[in-house]
Amino acid sequence: MSIYINELTGADEAGRGTEEAPFKSAAFGLFAQQDGEEPKVFTYKSDEGAGGYVEISASGLKKARKGAEGLRKAAAKEVEQQRRRAEQEARDAAKKLELMSIKIEEDASLPPAVGLKVGKAHGAVGTRVKVSGWIHRLRMGKAVVFLVLRDGTGYLQAVLSKDLARAYQTSTLTLESTVTLYGTVKQLPEGKTAPGGVELDVDYYEIVSLAPSGDDSFSNRVQEGADPSLLMDMRHLMLRGESLSAVMKVRAAFLRAIRRVYEDEGLLEVTPPCMVQTQVEGGSTLFKLDYYGEEAFLTQSSQLYLETCLPALGDVFCIQESFRAEKSHTRRHLSEYTHIEAELGFVDFDQLLRHTERVITSLVRYVLEDPVAGPLVKQLNPDFVPPQMPFMRLEYKDAITWLNEHGIKNEEGEEFKFGDDIAEAAERKMTDTIGKPIFLTRFPLELKSFYMKRCADDPRVTESFDVLMPTVGEVTGGSMRIDSLDELMAGFKREGVNPEPYYWFSDQRRYGSCPHGGYGLGTERILAWLCNRYTVRDCSLYPRYTGRCKP
Repeated sequence: MSIYINELTGADEAGRGTEEAPFKSAAFGLFAQQDGEEPKVFTYKSDEGAGGYVEISASGLKKARKGAEGLRKAAAKEVEQQRRRAEQEARDAAKKLELMSIKIEEDASLPPAVGLKVGKAHGAVGTRVKVSGWIHRLRMGKAVVFLVLRDGTGYLQAVLSKDLARAYQTSTLTLESTVTLYGTVKQLPEGKTAPGGVELDVDYYEIVSLAPSGDDSFSNRVQEGADPSLLMDMRHLMLRGESLSAVMKVRAAFLRAIRRVYEDEGLLEVTPPCMVQTQVEGGSTLFKLDYYGEEAFLTQSSQLYLETCLPALGDVFCIQESFRAEKSHTRRHLSEYTHIEAELGFVDFDQLLRHTERVITSLVRYVLEDPVAGPLVKQLNPDFVPPQMPFMRLEYKDAITWLNEHGIKNEEGEEFKFGDDIAEAAERKMTDTIGKPIFLTRFPLELKSFYMKRCADDPRVTESFDVLMPTVGEVTGGSMRIDSLDELMAGFKREGVNPEPYYWFSDQRRYGSCPHGGYGLGTERILAWLCNRYTVRDCSLYPRYTGRCKP
């Protein structure tokens, strides 16, 4: 018997070993002819003019026999592996049937379970409770299953043992699956750690909703270290993480605290509109929209509306979204942010500054005293030092001198001169070097908005201020407002603003003007400072910035 080999046109698996359908390799040819005597092997040799089959050389045959033997051993190994796999599958099927026969049923002899949120369950030691939530962590063992349950109010470690751990249903549990657990809350032994210092000894549970496993599992959808833009696409899942959810809880306490502070200060909350037809901070950063055929904008600030409330409602504040169409990619800018603004009547510049530092220090104190937010701030920002009054006062002109004395250059790489804008990098370096809260005051007229009041002793500058905090920079900006109609009209003219759409704002100076001032706090910036976040984007539920308006 003969077989034919052609390394150029042959095919091992598809070949038949004939001249018309040769094998590719001699080793496979010998391996394929396992019955009977060893066949004669002919290999194809090509010459320049012609070619043909010749009997294989002795060395080539020896090499082919060795290769064939290797193929036989590999085939035998594969057969054995298939046998073992089949046996394992049979055992697994039997085991699955055994585990599926385990019934997870509630023991009717146990006391009724008390339905509690996870946060309340920590204080229910010795009580049989019912808690529902999402599987935050999961560790499967042969005899014991550990999981951490999360429901937004806290985390609770739970233990499934005996039949609960062995049941087939338990093997299907995945991260982020929703379950309801029944069991007794027990104090952890000394030396063991878990959220709240307790553990739930589960006696029964129900699956509410199973999350996917495999390629679609939660850990595959949200991977640590992934590209930031991809993580932003997965923001709805990222919110389930411990750090981001902690920031959101601090944010909630922050908003409660600021309302408490303003109640202490005697300010009334109002809700100005978000759709407006006037500007506050410059027309280049307005988001335009078609409002029933008229041109309108998303508000940059509610300040002008707050000023109109002073004669009717007294000192007022609002917590409102503001929108700035700044094509800025810095870590402290957002296109939509939660703006806390206040306006106070019958105050002077010094009174406005003292009010602002009281608000900020009281706000921080209330957040740190909060039973939920306080520990979270400590966890996120262990080195945080609450600000103390009074804040340092630093005039703009003196800041220019300080920057030049410390060799810090402006954006053109030159020494600062009066009238230069102090950009973020220089401002941050100065603030971090000084290392304490700063009122940066009396900015040049050309750097500020049309409504800011000039200083009586130097008309080049305004009664304006920014609050600068170490590690984050500017968190608050404010000023005394122009209270003279003539001066306001001059401001409109200087900035090239048509005063007609502002008739309602101008009327505040016409019908009983008064000295007044106000400011705005950037919620996300203060949170970044409190929670030690690198970017304000971490402090917004679904941040909006240049190129990002999803999900």
